[in-house]
Amino acid sequence: MNLQTPLTNDVIAKLKAGDAIKLTGTIYTARDAAHQRMYEAHINGSTAPFDYTGQAVFYAGPCPAPPGKLIGSVGPTTAGRMDAYAPDLIKAGLKVMIGKGARSPKVTEAITQYGGLYLVAIGGTAALMAKCVQSSDVVAYDDLGTEAVRKLMVVDMPLVVAIDSTGGSIFE
Repeated sequence: MNLQTPLTNDVIAKLKAGDAIKLTGTIYTARDAAHQRMYEAHINGSTAPFDYTGQAVFYAGPCPAPPGKLIGSVGPTTAGRMDAYAPDLIKAGLKVMIGKGARSPKVTEAITQYGGLYLVAIGGTAALMAKCVQSSDVVAYDDLGTEAVRKLMVVDMPLVVAIDSTGGSIFE
């Protein structure tokens, strides 16, 4: 199934755990350090690095781009490392998270309560994921280097719905 970001509540509600999708559109990268800053900005009432409403965050820190390439390898990191921050960011409007591995019950509860999705990318596919990226721009926390928040334009990124908006999970 081909999907375009941002994903609407209607589209999210139709997706079920185990569905294979290809995602096209804008997504944002953010790993551990960026998530901590995003969370702290949220709880302190500061400006977010981007409008979370309906957006997708890819738990990835792209490698530096080799000569002649737009981006280096960009594979998923373990999502559980963001679980301390995710429920508050979901409540703030974040709809879609992309990573690898299982999530905590609190994240699943927030996904169910606020209507979101957790998508997984197969680990080890970083080179394939990089081929889906059409543009890459740092939008926040440049001092974090590869872990800075980036705005990516992706085309046909292959993903699987891991946790759907009703709490259905491929991990159970």
